[in-house]
Amino acid sequence: MPQGLLLVDADAVAKSSQQDLMILAAEIQKADGYIKANTCNKLQVIAEQIRFLQKQAESILLEAERNAKLHHAACNFVKQPGHVYHLYQRESGQFYFSMLSPQEWGDSVPSQCYKGSFRLEHDRSWTPLSQLQAKDNGLDIFKKFLPPDTSANALLQSVILNTNT
Repeated sequence: MPQGLLLVDADAVAKSSQQDLMILAAEIQKADGYIKANTCNKLQVIAEQIRFLQKQAESILLEAERNAKLHHAACNFVKQPGHVYHLYQRESGQFYFSMLSPQEWGDSVPSQCYKGSFRLEHDRSWTPLSQLQAKDNGLDIFKKFLPPDTSANALLQSVILNTNT
């Protein structure tokens, strides 16, 4: 009884009807249903994320396998990042890179099977010719966020200037 006021009526609290208990039980059951539905919805989101991550992992593993195979293909020249090379397979089954595309061989084409053209990236990964435009478009988006002169010398000068101030 703070300040002389009765906050709880003891007689009213002691009285409860069967209907009050049924309403309370129904409310608890309803809350349990909402909790279950909410939990299932959240778990579905996580399951979708897991499926997405699985697809990404599969894609990364396939790309790594392709890159390894391409790096092991025979080659009689030093490969330079940024250049496109053409993959062929000899009758013996050996894969090799050439700087000449099928069109450039002309009539003097040796007995070989053209397998595709790939650009060697600066990170030493390979991009199929069919995916070059999409790759370049993706890289262009990131270049917008970089300073205009990203040469090693400019970056070094920037670090020197920042440490001298």
